[in-house]
Amino acid sequence: MTSSVEKVLLQIALDLSTDLSKGHHYQKLIDSVKQVLPCDAGALFVLNDKGLLKPVAVSGLSGTVLGLTFVPELHPRLQAILTSRKPVRFDADSELPDPFDGLLESAPDKVIDVHDCMGCSLYVEDKLVGILTLDALDVGAFDNVDPITVETFAALAAATLRNTVLFEALQESNRQQKSVNQLLIEQARSKEGKLVGISPQMQRLRDSICVVANTDYAVLISGETGTGKELVAHALHEQSARADKPMVYINCAALPESLAESELFGHVKGAFTGANANRAGKFEMADGGTLFLDEIGELPLHLQAKLLRVIQQGEVQRVGADRNLLVDVRIIVATNRNLEQEVAEGRFRADLYHRLNVFPIFIPPLRERDGDIPVLAGHILDRVRRQFNLHNLHIHPSCLSRLESFPWPGNVRELEHTLMRAGLRVIQQGNDVIRLMHLGIDEVVPEAKVVTGSPLPGETVPMREQVELFQKRLIEHALEQCDGVWAQAAKFLQMDRGNLYRMGKKLGVK
Repeated sequence: MTSSVEKVLLQIALDLSTDLSKGHHYQKLIDSVKQVLPCDAGALFVLNDKGLLKPVAVSGLSGTVLGLTFVPELHPRLQAILTSRKPVRFDADSELPDPFDGLLESAPDKVIDVHDCMGCSLYVEDKLVGILTLDALDVGAFDNVDPITVETFAALAAATLRNTVLFEALQESNRQQKSVNQLLIEQARSKEGKLVGISPQMQRLRDSICVVANTDYAVLISGETGTGKELVAHALHEQSARADKPMVYINCAALPESLAESELFGHVKGAFTGANANRAGKFEMADGGTLFLDEIGELPLHLQAKLLRVIQQGEVQRVGADRNLLVDVRIIVATNRNLEQEVAEGRFRADLYHRLNVFPIFIPPLRERDGDIPVLAGHILDRVRRQFNLHNLHIHPSCLSRLESFPWPGNVRELEHTLMRAGLRVIQQGNDVIRLMHLGIDEVVPEAKVVTGSPLPGETVPMREQVELFQKRLIEHALEQCDGVWAQAAKFLQMDRGNLYRMGKKLGVK
């Protein structure tokens, strides 16, 4: 073993005792492997509790790989590595398909027919928890690699998994009645997260969730449409002590005003026409658990007052009932509005806002999440691939660059729909690579014309009325420019179609 290899191995060993996030530990390990072994690409996988391989760090591969999940049975090379306790090397003329075809940064447009490939399985206390793979474009690149060196890196990789997961296990030991060793094995098999992303912005978001999840504080989630506010609410509930109780969801924007009070608080038989039986409201249904009120800014003022009373007193009174019911409910709310501005303009109660804003969580827009688009793209295409039972479906680097430069006014939801449509187009053509022509995000929106402004008023007028009048004229103008198509009008105004439609309906746009 050369001195340079020994230095790298020593640094990895020292890193094991360093307080780094697990993502940094994994990435430093794979970068070190690539530094001393003659490979063009490397990947570290963990084996989850469903028997699937999840990449946790890559080098020399497209960032989309981190969003994928690999089924070993569909990838014979990965399966062969998993089933061997010794390093496995594949002949250059091996007929087994390579799972990284089209995903190497140094060969993004090629099926890799001739190259060197090897890998080794990773064990923690005789439990299989993952694999390490190495790829080199040059045939014979691994001829002079000492198997002992590879096994040493494998041992350090397993130790990295072990130390990282042991720390997480110890953090949860007060809540779980399992041995540390079992926790180690289960958590090393990394579970597929719902909040996908590796950016510093997403890490801060996860940290905020972790800080407040196990309290009963009210949480106000804010962010643009499509950023994933409901996913954050679910994460808060799942990480709380109420996780074994129900989480009840209600969309305040979809509540018919005449039935909203009954939906929230319930009613007794005969309380109003059509009340043919007693009915529990959402607060009662969430008793002991969590109530998630989405689009809280749309709740009418008279219901805001009743909601405030329930939050303050912990009591619910059904419509038509004479007595109150005690409820124990954790409140999480979400909005894409600026509630401080809504309060200033009299559309939202200041006292309710302060009750809900105990712990605010802001979800950054996709355009501000550094490096997350490749991972999200891989994650989304992985779902498409599994849905259609495909062995491969990936995105061309030039296409990925276009995705990263696009502003994404609809955020993750818009990216998801764009890639699902593009994937479907590619599948229908019998291909497996998404290119620029498949995206459809460069479609021409009609050129904007200057909207003549209204003259400023010469006497006192309600500002809100004037603002709504201009909003109505702007929406009507956009629809006129887009031949009455709401989806195109939403692109024209750079906003979500659903939000635009609701706003237009509220303002009386036909």
